[in-house]
Amino acid sequence: MTTPNSTLRAVRMGLRMSQDEFAREIREAGQRAGHQNDASKRLVQRWESGETAAPRPVYARALETVTGMPIEALGFTLPSVLARVSDDGHGGHDLEDLPVGIPTSAGAPAAQPAPARGNYSGVWLSTYEYFSSGRSDTFTGKHYVVLLQHGNRLTARSLQNASLNPDSPLTLDLQLDGNTVTGTWTEQTASDGYYRGARYFGALQLLVEPTGRRMAGKWVGFGKEFDVNTGPWELRLMDSSTSKATLDAYNRPPE
Repeated sequence: MTTPNSTLRAVRMGLRMSQDEFAREIREAGQRAGHQNDASKRLVQRWESGETAAPRPVYARALETVTGMPIEALGFTLPSVLARVSDDGHGGHDLEDLPVGIPTSAGAPAAQPAPARGNYSGVWLSTYEYFSSGRSDTFTGKHYVVLLQHGNRLTARSLQNASLNPDSPLTLDLQLDGNTVTGTWTEQTASDGYYRGARYFGALQLLVEPTGRRMAGKWVGFGKEFDVNTGPWELRLMDSSTSKATLDAYNRPPE
């Protein structure tokens, strides 16, 4: 039984592209790079359905160009890599290579999550706070994200123009267990911003309120001198629709 690639689908929807448009962008990216490919709507469907678990290198390079994300972060089944941590020059640390998923202890059976209650797909407002040691102040990050649910898995990707800081796409890969949501977050900062295009990565755990319209909890990530930082994170449901009209309406910076 194949597992749908909800991450890739969320990324495509965050870019507000149909499968046809996404395939065309992949072909054009290949042509510009001098590596022609035959991406089609059917190929995108196979990737998103999980029928094709990993793209060939010629498609992987084009996917990275179109999405602005490393292929390891697009939900495909790829070999895990070790993360290397380096000083970002601004009082924090960056991951040079992005690990795929969260490894489990060797030989230990994976715990089975409790059945999902309801469906949390829709457009959500993501809000988190972080302290910048280099600026000695606390800042807030906000994104409108399109969240997709498949069974107990939740995948979210910020809409293309829907963040307080332009060109800072956010991706969430989460697992739902009862009213507890646990997983990882990744944010690519703007190349012309304070963090100079650094990619940040960490863990996240949220509790779902009984209404199902709000999730609140904490994030964890690396900080200065290898300390571990944390702060509040909230997801608030704005609209349960993922139609093009809804995505267009929220494709703007949050207030």
